[in-house]
Amino acid sequence: MRHSATSSRENEPGTRDTEPRGRRVLPMSRRGLIGAVAACAVVAAGGLAAVTLVGGGHDPGSPAVADGFALRATAAASARSSASGAPAMPQVASSPHVAVMPASASAGGRAAAGRTTPSGSAASSGRAGSSGSAGSSRSAGSSGGAMSSGSPTPTAPVGAGSASCTKPSFSTSAADGMWNQSPYFVSNDMWNASGYSVTQTLYACSSANWYVTATMNNDSGDGAVKTYPNSQRDFNQQISSLTSVTSTFAQTSPDTGIWEDAYDIWINGLATSGSTEIMIWTQNHGQTPSGSVQGTVTFDGRSYTVWKSGSYIAFVANTNFTAATMNLLQFFQWVIGKGWIPSDSTLSQVCYGAELVSTNGVPATFSFSNYSVSAS
Repeated sequence: MRHSATSSRENEPGTRDTEPRGRRVLPMSRRGLIGAVAACAVVAAGGLAAVTLVGGGHDPGSPAVADGFALRATAAASARSSASGAPAMPQVASSPHVAVMPASASAGGRAAAGRTTPSGSAASSGRAGSSGSAGSSRSAGSSGGAMSSGSPTPTAPVGAGSASCTKPSFSTSAADGMWNQSPYFVSNDMWNASGYSVTQTLYACSSANWYVTATMNNDSGDGAVKTYPNSQRDFNQQISSLTSVTSTFAQTSPDTGIWEDAYDIWINGLATSGSTEIMIWTQNHGQTPSGSVQGTVTFDGRSYTVWKSGSYIAFVANTNFTAATMNLLQFFQWVIGKGWIPSDSTLSQVCYGAELVSTNGVPATFSFSNYSVSAS
């Protein structure tokens, strides 16, 4: 989810903004400054179990607006370090994403304008989402002192209900809502919702088992990714020293709108001028990555088309899959072998979730289970 502010290039089919995300650091709005000061005060008092600091967001039409994003990210990193005892890293709650210009909001129109999508890009049959809906009421948090939203009124979302998370311990409708389940963090991450009509509520039973209900559209036609609800784990380990980086996941997603389920992995820092973002798209529903095709590669019997745009690399599965045990290390080693990142590169963060562009204006539920990631 390499995210940078959306530029006018996103109005051209098949393109994404590729400007460095480091420019998101400044300027900072007054609201962002107040939020940062408040965050520092809370962290100094003993850390946070959940981070829900809300800045002004950023205008997708302006490439230079950050509204305190970097300082909110720093506060989140401090909270993590305080909670886990791990050394502080320049973390972001879950990195900003790259907006994508989809071929069409409808399955039948995905090949428009000469675009291609991976085979099986239409959602697979038998998928069922989780129950729950967007809301804004708030109540006291659950375990770990997390701040969360209350139980909103159901709005009949697309999906048949969550089979695995029936009694959530945490929920949030906050744009920056996050649940600390150290060493994992579950994030609502509505990083680019400002300026669009978006509602989204995340419900979690654990870092491995959670779901989100969102309502948004692509009426503007810009194809902007608006949110990336995800579960994430931070690392600070040199890839060459690792013998294994393994992850499991399972997900169910609705057959509506524009989105993809994907890993978002940061190498050599997070959203900095020297970092690299590696995405692995496991299920694609109408999206097109940034950059150009670099070829195909096969890992564990699955074929991926590789896209690249500067420091953004996307492995897009040519056949969708909804559950797996992933050998992530082989992706990193392949990228190192191509010379795209240095051999002494460091693994910084691994996330898994859904980049959402549109739900066609109806509540839609995306459910995730069995998520884990480990490195040794």
